[in-house]
Amino acid sequence: MKILLTIYLFVISFISTSQIYFSEIDSIMNSAYPQNEPGASILISKKGNIIYKKAFGLSNLEHNIKNTPEHIFQIGSITKQFTAASILMLVEQGKISLNDPITKYIEDYPTHNQNITIHHLLTHTSGIKNYTTMPEWWKVWRQDFTPLELINIFKKEPLEFDPGAQYSYSNSGYVLLGYLIEKISSMSYADYIETNIFKPLGMNNSLYGSHKKLIQLRANGYQKDTEYVNAEYLSLNQPYSAGSIMSNVNDLFLWNQAIMSFKLLKKETIQKAFTNYKLTNGSSINYGYGWIIDEINGSPTIEHSGGIFGFSSNGIYLPNEDVYVIVLTNKDSDTPGEISTKIASIVIEKPYKTAKSTILLDSKYSKSLTGNYEFEDGTTRVITFEDGQLYSQRIGGLKTKLIAINKTSFAFESNVFSYLKFIIDKRGKHQVIYSERIKTINGFKSENKKQTPKEVTIDQAILQKYIGIYELAPGFTFTFTLENGKLMCQATGQEKFELLPENETKFFVKVVDAKINFFANEEGKFDKMTLYQNGREISGKRMK
Repeated sequence: MKILLTIYLFVISFISTSQIYFSEIDSIMNSAYPQNEPGASILISKKGNIIYKKAFGLSNLEHNIKNTPEHIFQIGSITKQFTAASILMLVEQGKISLNDPITKYIEDYPTHNQNITIHHLLTHTSGIKNYTTMPEWWKVWRQDFTPLELINIFKKEPLEFDPGAQYSYSNSGYVLLGYLIEKISSMSYADYIETNIFKPLGMNNSLYGSHKKLIQLRANGYQKDTEYVNAEYLSLNQPYSAGSIMSNVNDLFLWNQAIMSFKLLKKETIQKAFTNYKLTNGSSINYGYGWIIDEINGSPTIEHSGGIFGFSSNGIYLPNEDVYVIVLTNKDSDTPGEISTKIASIVIEKPYKTAKSTILLDSKYSKSLTGNYEFEDGTTRVITFEDGQLYSQRIGGLKTKLIAINKTSFAFESNVFSYLKFIIDKRGKHQVIYSERIKTINGFKSENKKQTPKEVTIDQAILQKYIGIYELAPGFTFTFTLENGKLMCQATGQEKFELLPENETKFFVKVVDAKINFFANEEGKFDKMTLYQNGREISGKRMK
């Protein structure tokens, strides 16, 4: 009787707790994915059992079709998990080594006298330029390419750094891995993953992406203009082994279960994918092979996100709690990473809290923290003290209130995942550590007075002159509109952002460190623009 009562109380407690956080999850998802907009599917498992599975919003706006958990989405870069696992399967078979140079399989690949290995490709430490950031690629993304034709886009580019010296996310590396899989297996990448992963695991709703095939329950992809529009066409041969797989939450649950229970790979092999690798200088990259290494309030996570025209996704696995959260959406203006992280924290009962001030700091001490801090990743943050409140502003970014947790640590009011910790060493030198979950970046106080450009007021009549569509490359445009007195810009396949005037022709952006300048022709009509970002200049001509 006592045993039965204990079991009964445990079940009641579990149901009660689950209902509380299921209700909170419903609220988060309903808020992010309204019923009349593109939506999402979500699945949560715990201890190998599905505890929550729902869909929100619409899979097709034109026909008013609701999303279901069975709908199939493009999963973007979550594809990299399948590519990495395929490479490790070939490693177990003795057909390839992680330390092999890529020239063993692609003899004519220009490595600039450097040793680029399979390991470097898997960890984004090869130095090979990411082709999806190249203007050359913007001109051809509609075309069907063979893997070699795709490789030819970036193979002649100089290395951005010596292999192993830095981490820089590169789709190019995973394209090369897909090509290696084809050469070694004598199968196409699509056939390899179908034969060796999808069929053995019963992933009947997963496939190498296609626009031509008739796919039941295919979700339509959307991008946000002034309103939602059908996503820009992208040949699915272009993302290839870096991002072309389509799937649904049910199949991705099967995939995660298979990986974590060692159905496809031995435990010692898959652990290589979950290792937080280091650069040659000893610093961690927070990336394994196809999986990001992170944490949620002290609980380790293995995860990855995906973004592709019209779709975005994020999957998180917490090994200590055996919890898996996968969110797939059919709009690319969304960032489900933050949503899935919040939801995972709720399920493991370590929820993030809204930042609230717990202590009051005297103004003299607060003012001593102000100044410009230059960080190791090249960014600069300006710390100011205004009306008794500390603020942080990344150059080109939004100003955010800092909430004191203790005398040295501050939370960002607008981001529950980020913190700043100030340190003053014995020499009086000021240092600050930026942390966002597992990621930490060191910054040092500088005399550099670099500041966010000052916004000026521009007459509406002048802003009207810039309205139009400017083509930077075939199929890639910037659309400028005037909304509520603000000049807005939207790049093809991206979210709309506001431009702030620095003077009558030059504008800056708060969300990224970028500027845009408009130029007039001899007749005085503005028919050209130039984007300045990351040391590069890209010009566009006015189409209309």
